[in-house]
Amino acid sequence: MKHTISVTVENRFGVLSRVVGLFSGRGFNIESLSVGETIDPEISRITIVTRGDDRIIEQVTKQLRKLVDVIKVTDLTDLNFVDREMILIKISATEKSKADILRINDIFRGKIVDVSPASYTFEVTGDGGKIQAFLKLVKPFGVKEIARTGKVAISREL
Repeated sequence: MKHTISVTVENRFGVLSRVVGLFSGRGFNIESLSVGETIDPEISRITIVTRGDDRIIEQVTKQLRKLVDVIKVTDLTDLNFVDREMILIKISATEKSKADILRINDIFRGKIVDVSPASYTFEVTGDGGKIQAFLKLVKPFGVKEIARTGKVAISREL
């Protein structure tokens, strides 16, 4: 089962390495990893997406809580949360295909971030399903390059 884990940590040298090392040392693959400062520049939030059964993930979260610079660990999987990813994608564009590409981008509420005579670069933000659907539709036009973020997630207020 896929799990989304939020880890709040002290923003110090080596913390990310220790968190990731805990996963790799136990043979777990990290499918997605995103890290950034919080409103407090001395604290960072790490969002990790991994797969494992509930028992294994419980062990991982317990081990994460034991790391020195870890403040809080939350498995968001069973909670009500919001998540997003972002993709920057450069697509080949001919005179014949430009209108179709722009129409697809409009449907997905993407932003045009760069234009050249032979390509468009778009920014699309949404959940993983939206990103995958966008990729599927634009792939036939010729994808030149992709840069994709990891998932970021936050719990919903009740």
